[in-house]
Amino acid sequence: MSTKKTAGDGAGDLDAAVRSLLLLMPRLVAHAKRIPPPPELADLTLGPRHLSLLAFLLLDGPVTVNDLAARLQVAPTTASLLIGDLTRKGVLERAEDDADRRRRIVSIAAAARPAIEAWLAPGAEAWRRALGPLTPRQRRIFLDTLLAYEAAVAELRAT
Repeated sequence: MSTKKTAGDGAGDLDAAVRSLLLLMPRLVAHAKRIPPPPELADLTLGPRHLSLLAFLLLDGPVTVNDLAARLQVAPTTASLLIGDLTRKGVLERAEDDADRRRRIVSIAAAARPAIEAWLAPGAEAWRRALGPLTPRQRRIFLDTLLAYEAAVAELRAT
């Protein structure tokens, strides 16, 4: 990382943008960590994949185990374990798919829905506000940039 000081407001200056992000990322993580789960879910050990799973179900509604696995980018057996965990605790429900009885449809349990909505909806709304003014192309660039950052961090940590 360059320590060279450069002029400019950071809009086009790579080092200034990196400095801004190095300040911003810890704040984003800190904000996310300060959002406690609702009391109804406080005794559950929820990891990032659980949160993503709940967010997908909240935003997209009931889906199959395989669909959730694809969205979470995990194997169906991993998704099934996560779902089983939350089903046993009454957070999720599994039902047979009327169109194909071999498939299971996963949904948020009615009793858990209000707590999950109150917990996760503000984060989704914040993303809508941040991404809403952008064009579809700008959103794609933003997402691709975050994915590239994630890949670079993983690569650099592996070396």
